[in-house]
Amino acid sequence: MTYHDKSYKRFFSDPFMVRELLTGFIHEPWVETLDFTTLETVKSQFITDDFRQREDDIIWRVRSTEGWVYVYLLIEFQSRIDRFMAVRMLTYVSLLYQELIRQKQFTTAGKLPPVFPIVLYNGESRWHASVDIQDLIQTVGGGLSRYTPSMRYLVLDEGQWVAQSPGRQSQVNLVSALFQMEYSQSPEVLAELVGYLNDWSAEHPRLKKVFLGWLKRVLLPNRFPGVKLDQINDLDEVKDMLAERVKNWTEEWKLQGLQEGLEQGLEQGHERAQVQIAQKMLSQGLSDTLILELTGISAEALKILKQQP
Repeated sequence: MTYHDKSYKRFFSDPFMVRELLTGFIHEPWVETLDFTTLETVKSQFITDDFRQREDDIIWRVRSTEGWVYVYLLIEFQSRIDRFMAVRMLTYVSLLYQELIRQKQFTTAGKLPPVFPIVLYNGESRWHASVDIQDLIQTVGGGLSRYTPSMRYLVLDEGQWVAQSPGRQSQVNLVSALFQMEYSQSPEVLAELVGYLNDWSAEHPRLKKVFLGWLKRVLLPNRFPGVKLDQINDLDEVKDMLAERVKNWTEEWKLQGLQEGLEQGLEQGHERAQVQIAQKMLSQGLSDTLILELTGISAEALKILKQQP
């Protein structure tokens, strides 16, 4: 399991994040019946038929007005779509039910409790695999289809959600902030999200620590290779670093464009190029010192340019 995977497991091992996930993304009436103060993890280990223990399962249970509901959270970080994910989910839910039977965890009516299977997916391509196992099984006439198993799972495609939710940073919760940071390529947006994150997680110090570790070890090294992050110990410092990065990049872009323009302008005439570049630098609000250094224009000529409308 990679540090990225472990970070997500730590995120969703916190009851507040599970609550944010369900209330922020699952817009179904049954969610409104849940008592989130009863959220508790189900500490079970399941062995699949090939004898490999699943380490990325996160299972919660929470009381509703009708009894316990189990939330089976499968965190998937795969680069390609699994066409048969519905079969895998059926297997995992079946293993959970087997364990519940072994522990005699039945409802008051003597039945098994409901399970909500959900897949978190953050691959590059959009999820297109079937979410119902019935879609994977050939339909046959003569009544045989009555015996076809039926189970659906919900897939939360983070990239699709982000693509369909532009400009909503101020309306989101911790989970959606996580998704938006995951897919953001803009340091300005990242800085804004980190600011929101710092405010939202103020009452959850453990989560703040998890987010800080994820930013330092997973997200930011990929976005800004070479930037030193070891000395950053707080989300405010992350925000300041991003703001400084934006400032430095802006200056670098300005200087790069101006220097290219100067090289082209010198071919057209030295004095004329000096004036044109100096005017452009003035319009962008750069300092007199920088203008004099880059263009070679005289201080008197610069003073005259600054007096022009």
